[in-house]
Amino acid sequence: MTPPVSEQITQRSASNLALAFIMLPKEKRAGMSALYAFCREVDDVADEESVPLEQRRIRLAEWRTDIRTACDSGQPQFPVNRELQHFIAAHRMPFSLFDELIRGVEMDLEVTRYETWEELEHYCYRVASVVGLLSIEIFGHTSPACRDYAIHLGQALQLTNILRDVGNDAARGRIYLPLAELKHHQVTEAEILAGEFSPRFRKLAQATASRARHHYARARATLPPEDRKAMVAAELMGAVYWQLLLKLEHHDFPVLAVTPTKLHKLQKLALILRTWYRSATGALAPNYGV
Repeated sequence: MTPPVSEQITQRSASNLALAFIMLPKEKRAGMSALYAFCREVDDVADEESVPLEQRRIRLAEWRTDIRTACDSGQPQFPVNRELQHFIAAHRMPFSLFDELIRGVEMDLEVTRYETWEELEHYCYRVASVVGLLSIEIFGHTSPACRDYAIHLGQALQLTNILRDVGNDAARGRIYLPLAELKHHQVTEAEILAGEFSPRFRKLAQATASRARHHYARARATLPPEDRKAMVAAELMGAVYWQLLLKLEHHDFPVLAVTPTKLHKLQKLALILRTWYRSATGALAPNYGV
């Protein structure tokens, strides 16, 4: 039997986020695969630089219209949205969050620089925290405070991604680190675009890591005890990206290379087993942000 389109997309991605779905029961795993596939599809539309900008904008507008149809109990045309529709209805996932996510992806069509941390974190909210807010509906939460947890964890994961991908983004002419922060540390755009490491860049990277650490700590503090078991997949995501951040710090931020730093398969397997053990034994305190 051919697996659902969403599952095929998720399997092909080999993403750290998709890795965490292994912790979920079958129905929730299917829901997260459908949500992840939607995120992957719209992100790929924005990132396909071989396609003219206006065509990408039109394509994202089509995704917005189609996911609205899914949220309104209509008949969506895109296979991923048809698979996601069941979970949208079952978990009352609002169109406003999908719209906010697409708005974040649309920012990548034109915005290649951010002036301040506030501007960057608004982008991070749209492309990462919103995904967290949708995900906790599938995971199943009981406390409204879990939304704060999702927002902070999303910020932490996205800032870790941005730090890891400085060189890869620079190769595409993008600098996500705020220009005000570059100026504060006396790092020029030209240095980043050229991949020039310096003690000044190290301090810039440390400041970025510190900001990510703040959000990991806030996620750890705001995770409601009654929702810890339900958030086991999110906790695995947090543990994986936390270990990635520690690796970047330990190796003195090798982030200007075009090829991003990754965790080895054995490291990921160890995190999966440790998270499973902690869940099974009731040791559910977050495994990050310390």
